[in-house]
Amino acid sequence: MKIRSEFTRRGSSPVHLSLRPWRVPGLACFAAAIALMASHAVAQTPAAAARELPAKTVPVPDTVSPQMQKQIAAPLTSTWNVIPTTAEGWKEQVNAGYQAAMKALPALRETLGVKVEPMTIDGVKAYRVTPAAIPRENRNRLLVHVHGGCFVSFPGESGTVEAVYMAGFGGFKVISVDYRMPPDHPYPAGLDDAMTVWKAATKMAPPKNMAIFGSSAGGNLTLAMVLRAKQEKLPLPAAIAPGTPMSDLTGAGDSFHTNAMLDNVLVAYGANCDKRAALYTNGRDLRDPMLSPVYGDMRGFPPAILTTGTRDLLLSNTVRVHRKLREAGVEAVLQVFEGQSHAQYYRDVGAPETKEAFTEIARFFDKHLGK
Repeated sequence: MKIRSEFTRRGSSPVHLSLRPWRVPGLACFAAAIALMASHAVAQTPAAAARELPAKTVPVPDTVSPQMQKQIAAPLTSTWNVIPTTAEGWKEQVNAGYQAAMKALPALRETLGVKVEPMTIDGVKAYRVTPAAIPRENRNRLLVHVHGGCFVSFPGESGTVEAVYMAGFGGFKVISVDYRMPPDHPYPAGLDDAMTVWKAATKMAPPKNMAIFGSSAGGNLTLAMVLRAKQEKLPLPAAIAPGTPMSDLTGAGDSFHTNAMLDNVLVAYGANCDKRAALYTNGRDLRDPMLSPVYGDMRGFPPAILTTGTRDLLLSNTVRVHRKLREAGVEAVLQVFEGQSHAQYYRDVGAPETKEAFTEIARFFDKHLGK
């Protein structure tokens, strides 16, 4: 009796048996039974199931600074589930955030020794952010900043907060773009404004001496600017720093589930921030790489440093961009801070984690920017 059997390796198709039933009459039934059992096993394989977790209390970690503990222990953002139903309602909510930021900015500028001056670049409003002392190696360098705020918040000077941190801790000259925003100006107005400033900025300094950075919606725009510059065959910056980027507006990503209600800034997917983003996207395809850059072609991107935290709702958005860059052969660094929710690395100038975050970004820029 001759029986030839071929067994596949683990992870491939079900086992197949190659038999010669005409040589051994009883084997035809045996083969049929084996085939039936194999197909039944495949049919019974359960689909990937969601995991149910017991209700639990998550303590404030004692592995971060007291300043960061205070941020982590703070209650959920008061407007996280307050969704205006009119354009005027949105503008009122945005104005409240604007007033709060403007109230805090003078002390922040004084602490970091930074000056902020309004300017207009080819019709686009912007701010020149300059540190009191510029290291020699940074004198011919220039950064372009695109602020966060879920594409809607922090208009005018209120959007310069992160730029002030970068200028103060990094010693760089910065242009912060005051791009147009919804509800009056949906996509592509904001990205168009950012690109207008980028084109003009490349005439102010060599692109090899420049970087683009921004967090949240600003992280999205940082990535989209590079995609657009590639598309239009414009000079690329020498490096980028997209912080906790809103890189996928479709809601895909593990941390939208694992960090929901744990992130005390964004809180949950589909809440206030995503409603603001919807004003920006204005019914367009959310998988458009200019809206969700994680779906774009990142080959040829400049070196990138990305920043997030373990409680960040956009942890997965950040991780997925990092992996996409690495898969494209791009040098990319991912810094993840203990316990932090969305963009909490620039909420408290006195927190050591804040200085650490911007110092890391500055070192990365120093490594990649020309002098």
